Amino acid sequence: MSKRLSQHFPVELSIVIPLLNEAESLPELTRWINRVLSQHGLTYEVLLIDDGSTDNSWEVIEELAANDVHLRGIRFNRNYGKSAALNVGFRETTGRVVCTMDADLQDSPEELPDLYRMITQQGYDLVSGWKKKRFDPLSKTIPTKLFNGVTRWISGIQLHDFNCGLKAYDSRVVKSVEVYGEMHRYIPVIAKWAGFRKIGEKVVQHQERKYGTTKFGLERFVYGFLDLMSITFVSRFRRRPMHFFGTLGSLSFLVGMLITLWLVGEKVWLANHNLHARDVTAQPLFFLALVAVIVGVQLFLAGFLAEMVQLNGSQRNDYLVREKLNLK
Repeated sequence: MSKRLSQHFPVELSIVIPLLNEAESLPELTRWINRVLSQHGLTYEVLLIDDGSTDNSWEVIEELAANDVHLRGIRFNRNYGKSAALNVGFRETTGRVVCTMDADLQDSPEELPDLYRMITQQGYDLVSGWKKKRFDPLSKTIPTKLFNGVTRWISGIQLHDFNCGLKAYDSRVVKSVEVYGEMHRYIPVIAKWAGFRKIGEKVVQHQERKYGTTKFGLERFVYGFLDLMSITFVSRFRRRPMHFFGTLGSLSFLVGMLITLWLVGEKVWLANHNLHARDVTAQPLFFLALVAVIVGVQLFLAGFLAEMVQLNGSQRNDYLVREKLNLK
């Protein structure tokens, strides 16, 4: 349901669908969504985000929206990526629950009512789909399993399929997080670090691709791993970078100094016992200690500078408030 109708009928479910060159699948997908949600009596809106398609996807969206008040469309000037499409779509949603799904008909709209109820009735902040039975080639499924295993280990979130496009969110989640780069697959991680910790999973049906070809290559796993490192660091240390850099710097400096003291002490002891001892600076271990001291100082300074940047940042005291009671 569009904003022009939401003034009279509150939207229960918003569906955000990023797409790239999916003109063939859009009519069937929107009819399928309409049939399922009408049967369950849910008021809804569908946001179709055209991420710089080079086919006639936008013309199809315009035609569909002209005949269906539930549909809204956003068109990017060029291809920015799935994360950008989701981030823009999240800002435009008006529903109590927000679902995301792919436009290639591999995600089934039949799952939407159950996902909606898991948010509204079971109290989940986020529910991720799990494509337990997949119709993808091994070149895609094997890297996906590895990716999911690493993400579970690093994040501590026990989901089987972080990359599943079919997810449901409490609207507070999508209004509180920012998605960029390749971060769309890490929205559960971002949500967890934002304080939304009731994260669930639902086995969902996976369809074989009916039209076109996949828009993603193996490079997404490389970029995805780098983004995982980035979001893990930012989530944990954004407000206290000195805790990270300062700890590593202090340890490195301490190790370098201990090695240096050991070498000096060893030389003094040997000299006192009239034993031959090499000069401290003639030993390779001394240069290792020197590098450790220098690296430690640099890391500590990096942490100090990061603290200064954070101290003067506009979001240094930007916190998510869940509720307020009896405040004037």
